[in-house]
Amino acid sequence: MYDRKQIFEDLGSESAFFWGARQTGKTTLLKMKFPNSIYIDLLLNTEFLRFNTTPDLLRQIVEAKQPQEPVIIDEIQRLPDLLNEIHWLITNKGIRFILSGSSPRKIVRGGNNLLGGRALRYELFPLVSAEIENFNLLKALNSGLLPRHYLADNPKKLLEAYIGSYLKDEIMAESKIRNIGAFSRFLESAAFSNSEILNYSNIATDCGISSVTVKEYFQILEDTMIGRFLPAFTKRAKRRIIAAPKFYFFDVGIANILLKRSKIEHKSENFGHAFEHFIYTEIYAHSQYSGLKYDISYWRTATTNIEVDFILGESEIAIEVKSSDSISGRHLKGLSQFSEDYKPKRSIIVSMDDYYRKIDHIEIMPWKFFLEELWSNKLMV
Repeated sequence: MYDRKQIFEDLGSESAFFWGARQTGKTTLLKMKFPNSIYIDLLLNTEFLRFNTTPDLLRQIVEAKQPQEPVIIDEIQRLPDLLNEIHWLITNKGIRFILSGSSPRKIVRGGNNLLGGRALRYELFPLVSAEIENFNLLKALNSGLLPRHYLADNPKKLLEAYIGSYLKDEIMAESKIRNIGAFSRFLESAAFSNSEILNYSNIATDCGISSVTVKEYFQILEDTMIGRFLPAFTKRAKRRIIAAPKFYFFDVGIANILLKRSKIEHKSENFGHAFEHFIYTEIYAHSQYSGLKYDISYWRTATTNIEVDFILGESEIAIEVKSSDSISGRHLKGLSQFSEDYKPKRSIIVSMDDYYRKIDHIEIMPWKFFLEELWSNKLMV
């Protein structure tokens, strides 16, 4: 059992939406945190048909039991009309709900009842290093961090099945994508853009579709929590910089399969990309679980292509990720340039180096040291 960092901070007596991609562990966490709650799973066809046919059945159950714990409804996106009953029960009976699902897209895009702002929002991500005893970096980079995949001795088949049954079948069905071939080609092309600056025109050419469709497909991936955009840092720019976003899949294991990567070993060709991707997922999860919800962006100059991987907040912290185990002056160029322009409070290189040290004002952090600082809330204070 993992000690998940999602603790539903500030939930109190409120209701909440609880989102996360499939197999992140939402159901397990909810049953552990709220063992005495009424639990309704709309993924089961019997339950779906029952409540779809008779929505007021929910009101009858809740009024009869008068629960003190929040009522949990899993896969709420399958039956958005049930939100009207839920809204009534929250408003008139003071009942609390946790509404869990793998994608808010259908509810948001369909103009469904969002409970009038009465529900908080929480997310669950794949596992993070701080949740895993004896965390194994190479295992994480190869298998990804969905709990079932990380535990598997041979996760490749599981990852392939996940992509086939979920990324392609379910997301295409939910988003009403008619051109299956184009979307499949897009997924592969999007993987090659993972952690890279997006060029919609190039991807459109590769897939044989329009740039408008490419943008729509990327938005679907974000709406269904399969990936997210990393915006460019453009505040108070002192020189011409890149403004286009980057894109990261929500799990490094998913990117591995889409990219057909071979086994990742330290100092192998793919290690650096996977390592950077992993550090990003750790930072993003911390920003949400900690409640700080600080901005994360990247910075790159347009003329010299000098780059810093991650800027946290309003330029308080600048982070560069390097797979080298011997950081030297040649690795400092991006952070030095950014520091000259923006004067961040801390400039950090996360690396495979053995020792924490400093070169001028730049901190060289071994990856384990960085993650300890991150999850003990010593970076963003």
